[in-house]
Amino acid sequence: MTLSIIIVNWNTAPLLRECLQSIREYPFPGSFEVIVVDNNSRDDSAVVASNEFPEFRTLAETENHGYARGNNIGIEASTGEFVLTLNPDTRVTPDLLRDAVETLRNLGESYGCLSVRFQGNEGETQQSVRGFPTITGILGDICRLPFWDTYRLRSFDYTKSQDAPQPMGTFLLFRRSSLPDSKQPFDEQFPIFFNEVDLLKRLRGKCWYEANLTIHHLGGASTRQTRKPMIWESHRSLIRYLFKHTSGLARIPLYPVSVIIWLGALVRARGYSAGFRP
Repeated sequence: MTLSIIIVNWNTAPLLRECLQSIREYPFPGSFEVIVVDNNSRDDSAVVASNEFPEFRTLAETENHGYARGNNIGIEASTGEFVLTLNPDTRVTPDLLRDAVETLRNLGESYGCLSVRFQGNEGETQQSVRGFPTITGILGDICRLPFWDTYRLRSFDYTKSQDAPQPMGTFLLFRRSSLPDSKQPFDEQFPIFFNEVDLLKRLRGKCWYEANLTIHHLGGASTRQTRKPMIWESHRSLIRYLFKHTSGLARIPLYPVSVIIWLGALVRARGYSAGFRP
């Protein structure tokens, strides 16, 4: 098997249908498999996937495992040399799967992952690449200092193919041999957010952003269903990530920084309740 496509889904049946239909319309030309891990959706996602797309494999779970565990379930069941984690709110474009695999293969063993340009409904290029979170990077982001832009990477040129520290998990094509664990690479203490960031941090190899390949992406289809809890979870996972990847005396500033991060979560959550979107 050359390519395994893993789609973790929760309550997005119409989008999942469009995603799977796009793969059926523009399939990978070699041997490939699609594994849909449905996290106990309340809608008919599992039925749509299994009945309308019988050529693909559907794992209908009886509980919501979260994104990290869902991906681990799918990856453990897969056999491909390359593994693509794909969100259901996407639609693949002609030749995308073929060209993505060929590009990553041709980059050589020093590259373990590839991402592509995300295109929104209006044809706009979405910001999808960030740097790895650090204390200084977070503080630089809070203060909006352009010369200290190591986290948001607002100056990242999306028209240029280049190395990318940590692209969004929406479309991540991995070389299986580069994964820290070929069967369960995602750290499940990051159930929803920062799991792909943590994985890319531990990846055996660099990540490449290919500007000439495009995928259509809606964005946030699952997390917006429970927006306020997701705000708290994203900030909690950021703090957890910082503590995991910081050691020794460098951990001391994490405590006041964590307070600032929690205050940011409070502001965003209260703002959401008041009716605006921070």
